[in-house]
Amino acid sequence: MRTRIVHALAGTFVIVSILLAIYVNQNWLWFTAFVGANLLQSSFTRWCLMCDILAKLQVKD
Repeated sequence: MRTRIVHALAGTFVIVSILLAIYVNQNWLWFTAFVGANLLQSSFTRWCLMCDILAKLQVKD
């Protein structure tokens, strides 16, 4: 599993969406919630959409 890349992307998405919420529009917080919900879901199901996307893009560990 490409966990380091997934964690880096999730952290980047959260930080960027918070900055967008502060400087552009508060509705960007929905994106933060979406990322958090996906992280929570993947902890229960052991399935991660971002891992599948990275695999299709042939990103190495």
